[in-house]
Amino acid sequence: MRNRSLQGGRYVKIGMIGTGNMGKILIEAMVEGKAISPEDLFIYNRTKTKALDIKKSYPAINISANNQEIAKNTDLIFLCVKPHDTFSVAKLIAPYLKSHQCVVSITSPINPIQLESVLPCSVARIIPSITNRALAGVSLFSFGNHCTDQWKTELWMMFENFSTPLEIEDSITRVASDIVSCGPAFFSYLTQRFIDGAVEETNIDEQTATKLASEMLIGLGELLKKEIYTLPTLQEKVNVKGGITGEGLNILEQQLGDIFNQLFQATQLKFEDDQSSLKHLVSGTKE
Repeated sequence: MRNRSLQGGRYVKIGMIGTGNMGKILIEAMVEGKAISPEDLFIYNRTKTKALDIKKSYPAINISANNQEIAKNTDLIFLCVKPHDTFSVAKLIAPYLKSHQCVVSITSPINPIQLESVLPCSVARIIPSITNRALAGVSLFSFGNHCTDQWKTELWMMFENFSTPLEIEDSITRVASDIVSCGPAFFSYLTQRFIDGAVEETNIDEQTATKLASEMLIGLGELLKKEIYTLPTLQEKVNVKGGITGEGLNILEQQLGDIFNQLFQATQLKFEDDQSSLKHLVSGTKE
């Protein structure tokens, strides 16, 4: 594993614009996964205290005064801002960027080709997951038409230190993000309901139920990671004919119905709404 990125015989300087939830998770994953060295990282956040909090954990990190300073002083820039702020930030830094640089957006409604319309350099979209914080899980890659092979390789190698990179077609961006990025929230909600049901219907206390459920999920993940079982074969192994597991699965079958179909319908509709609301921000020409 590396801890400093080389490009063209020199160390790559990395800029992070936005250090909210996902920006902070990316920083932590990159540093702790030894994908980058803290001294090569420059961060900026409108609320400076958030950037200062990160520097407390990693003192060698550099805090920049504004977006433009990030653009002028770094090679690889991550835009970790809200979708409606992405184009305004991109247009703000565009005059300070050179063709050898690369800008990466982490927001799903804006594809890299759209972002290329306002930027004079290589562009990519990488959608991370909260699981990357544990140096695990998938990161979803899409590249702009003019992203160089050198940057594609550099980004891929960087993210391999703390995730499994996967290049996806734009047409499946939303559903892939639902599974990889939103999935942990969905399944943590289901697990909490699972725990709540156990506490309400039996004598188990919440702390014990939470511990048991958490360890069960960790064990389940290991079974799948080591390819000991697939999801269907795992159910077959646990679900003994006429046993207790079968009774529980029958309830799930009866009650869940098409709940996940509805979930994906809702997220897709919100995604389309977001894309529609962002259309007026796409100029189609470089400024």
